[in-house]
Amino acid sequence: MEHIRNFCIIAHIDHGKSTLADRLLESTKTIGEREMQAQALDNMDIERERGITIKSHAIQMDLTHEGKDYTLNLIDTPGHVDFSYEVSRSLAACEGALLLVDATQGIQAQTISNLYLAIEQDMEIIPIINKIDMDGAMVEEVADQIIDLIGCDLEDIIEASGKTGVGVPAIFDAIIKRIPPPTGDLDAPLQALIFDSVFNSYRGVIAYFRVLNGQMHKNELIQFVNTGAKYEANEVGILRMDMEERKVLKAGDVGYVVTGIKRIGEIKVGDTITTAENPCDASIQGFEDVKPMVFAGIYPIENEYYEELRDSLEKLQLNDASLTYEPETSLALGFGFRCGFLGMLHLEIIQERLDREFEMPVITTVPNVSYKAYTKGGELVMVRNPSDLPDPTFIDYVEEPYINAQIITKPEYIGRIMSLCMDKRGTLKNQIYLSETRVELTFDLPLAEIVFDFYDILKSISRGYASFDYQMDDFRQAELIKMDILLNGEKVDALSALIHRTKAYELGRKLCLKLKELLPRQQFVIAIQAAIGAKIIARETISALRKDVTSKCYGGDITRKRKLLEKQKKGKKRMRQIGTVQVPQKAFLAVLKLNE
Repeated sequence: MEHIRNFCIIAHIDHGKSTLADRLLESTKTIGEREMQAQALDNMDIERERGITIKSHAIQMDLTHEGKDYTLNLIDTPGHVDFSYEVSRSLAACEGALLLVDATQGIQAQTISNLYLAIEQDMEIIPIINKIDMDGAMVEEVADQIIDLIGCDLEDIIEASGKTGVGVPAIFDAIIKRIPPPTGDLDAPLQALIFDSVFNSYRGVIAYFRVLNGQMHKNELIQFVNTGAKYEANEVGILRMDMEERKVLKAGDVGYVVTGIKRIGEIKVGDTITTAENPCDASIQGFEDVKPMVFAGIYPIENEYYEELRDSLEKLQLNDASLTYEPETSLALGFGFRCGFLGMLHLEIIQERLDREFEMPVITTVPNVSYKAYTKGGELVMVRNPSDLPDPTFIDYVEEPYINAQIITKPEYIGRIMSLCMDKRGTLKNQIYLSETRVELTFDLPLAEIVFDFYDILKSISRGYASFDYQMDDFRQAELIKMDILLNGEKVDALSALIHRTKAYELGRKLCLKLKELLPRQQFVIAIQAAIGAKIIARETISALRKDVTSKCYGGDITRKRKLLEKQKKGKKRMRQIGTVQVPQKAFLAVLKLNE
């Protein structure tokens, strides 16, 4: 174990984690020149297209340093706030972290957030300033920011470039000398932490784990502590670019196990693996259950695909433990699932992965957050869907979740950012100047207000110079009401929303106008209404497509034309009573894009 080092890379989005990981893999010859490509560890098409890491990826490297052979286990982590759960899982399997800061942008909110996660785990932090070869690099300023943040010495900071490979030898030197080797007892009962898992159609569930104590042998009977399931370890091995089989994995190693499990519920990320013959005393602590921030309904386009959608979500949950779902039904959309996400980007990625990986196009309803409704009888009702809200006559009060938001920006954008946060019902708690050119603003904000477009607006008003991070705070009392959308007097429950009373009229009007643009015209008049209870607060009308029934009428008395028009009018009235309005998928997404 003296020659093993387990570490991860943490940073803000787009600070060069994946590029630096490419250089580390290249230097240790883990990947040959022919297989090398940019973002080598990002194996999803979406990751490459968007230039972001979504999944954490583990890989083993061999390094010879000062005449000794070392094994390095690297776990590359995402940088976006929506995937912070992936980061926390990666940290649980490591002893050290490379803290990467972009020399052109300096310390950002997510850098601080991920750093705190690492400090909580008592990890060794190696600060690195990346992109020093760029024209706009501010190496000295960024070094001062890092020293202020973590209290290290100037000589502890490594200057590097993921693009050119400058500083890579110094990084390896720091990993060997500063990150402690794993500790563990080889002779103790097996204790291994599952930090990720994937589903393979042929081999079943493959679990990725880190061995803390003991040894895992091939063909040994293993047991999952929390679920109690026992299986034979058909194959164990280490994670390179491909999986490499081994006969045994010992304390300190990071690897995978194939057991042939086909029932997905029997394996859980955060569970402990032990042997059936000599089980360990207790499971490994420290893995919390994920708390979804945003909820949305996901429905198959056709109801007959409901079971296929369930299978797809099960397999996706294995690979993304932060996704939660439960069955629900909707009058407009039929059977589907109420899914919990960590944020709007997470929702978008899940929707795209369902389409690409499982060929399962879906309809997504209006995203919302969880509320607590207290009835006059003192009963608590968790409201995850507008239809869960009890009748207003029974409600005593409703509480909504608040977050503690950190925004780091340049001083010239403070005014615009403050007015944006005030518009979103936020209150300023703190303002700290980190340096002459960077200021940190802390706000109390309702989570419901940042769910839709807050991040996009923040980026545009600050010209990309503001970074945003948040933690859940608590639930507070709020004046929330349910707004329904009616089409010809019928409620479309998929477009219902829970909103603050002050925003209801404005949102109702915008939504009616948007639906008027998007709904196709029918042979009859369509009335689009926004309503709070029985009170209509906004209305738009889509006029009917009119066939010219008088075209075949030439000459003769006016009464002949009038007779035909009257007949058409009666037909339209009857059609309106029996006609149904089909709501296209883009209308459900319209709510998200009201500010465009």
